Amino acid sequence: IESLISKLYLFIYFQEDRFAFLTEWYDPTSALLRRYQLFYYPRDGSVEMFDVKNQRIFLRRTRYDDIHQEDLFIGNRVNVFSRQLHLIDYGDQYTANKLGSKKERTLALIKPDVVTKIGDILELIYSSNLIVTKAKMTKLTWSQAADFYAEHQGKPFFNNLVQFMSSGPVVAMELMGDEAMSIWRGLLGTSDPAVARREAPQSVRAQFGTDGIKNVGHGSDSPAAAARETEFFFPSTIGHGPSNTAVFTDCTCCIIKPHAISEGLAGKILNSISAAGFEISALQMFNMDRVNAEEFYEVYNGIVTEYPNMVTELCSGPCMALEIHGTDAPKTFREFCGPADPEIARHLRPTTLRALYGKDKVKNAVHCTDLPEDGVLEVGGTWTPYIATTPIMC
Repeated sequence: IESLISKLYLFIYFQEDRFAFLTEWYDPTSALLRRYQLFYYPRDGSVEMFDVKNQRIFLRRTRYDDIHQEDLFIGNRVNVFSRQLHLIDYGDQYTANKLGSKKERTLALIKPDVVTKIGDILELIYSSNLIVTKAKMTKLTWSQAADFYAEHQGKPFFNNLVQFMSSGPVVAMELMGDEAMSIWRGLLGTSDPAVARREAPQSVRAQFGTDGIKNVGHGSDSPAAAARETEFFFPSTIGHGPSNTAVFTDCTCCIIKPHAISEGLAGKILNSISAAGFEISALQMFNMDRVNAEEFYEVYNGIVTEYPNMVTELCSGPCMALEIHGTDAPKTFREFCGPADPEIARHLRPTTLRALYGKDKVKNAVHCTDLPEDGVLEVGGTWTPYIATTPIMC
């Protein structure tokens, strides 16, 4: 019987799922881009790494609780023991078939009439099992809006549409998930809000739309359109697309930390910030590598015992950076964030962001500017070198 059990265990072990990815890691010491195969075993959440250049095992199979199957998609960045790995391709056909067959990317564009509802819309997106992989608040020029809607040129509503889309800030997002295009378009509802209110009263357009132009948002209608429209806002080549909306005056910086993003709390945090009367004047998602995270938090090195873990958290996944605009914003917003320790915050200031959404002193939901004189610096060009992939506010 023991022999049969052993054979059964070995059979299960060797037949278990294993997902493989080709990854890249930038080694700051040698200034080289190193490639690894990353293997993920969903049965026990373990990982394994293989050094492609030297053809040897780099990390033996080890349980690692900070990576989950939903994190594994092309283009994402995951942290494995302080190394930020960029997933650039599937490692085998099985992984491509299993994880990539239904995965889609689509553009979600939030129009000027409902930018203030971005928190509510993000909550709907997260509740539909979609992931926001890129996001940026921007203000289109007339020419940019005309280029984006070029397919509608010559139609009776074209000029009004372009005029409206260039009248105020919009939020562009790349969404990723199984059948992302149809799910996002389903969340939006039919293009006429009046019809949406009759046919799909829970849809975003039914709730917030006004007419056929002021109808909350836009969604790509085909893979080709999704690729073109995403490239428009988030170019993969030279440039950064339409510029962000940062004003660089009377402002402070807020970063929604990676744990809060992965837990789907971004929408709730944005809603809390708006409900407290703060103006979100700019928004952008970014990834930070470890070297830049260490430099960003350098002021805490040797002073705060949590410094190493703070660095690890900041570079563990995508962050969302916000410019908060208003009179005396650094002071008032810092008070609204609350004490760094969420447990203390829950006792002393239970309505603050860290009291509501923080877990511990490291995963405390948000970073905010400490000193008033640093508000513009953290939002503006001084911070640009810290960003690993795209500048936050440039």
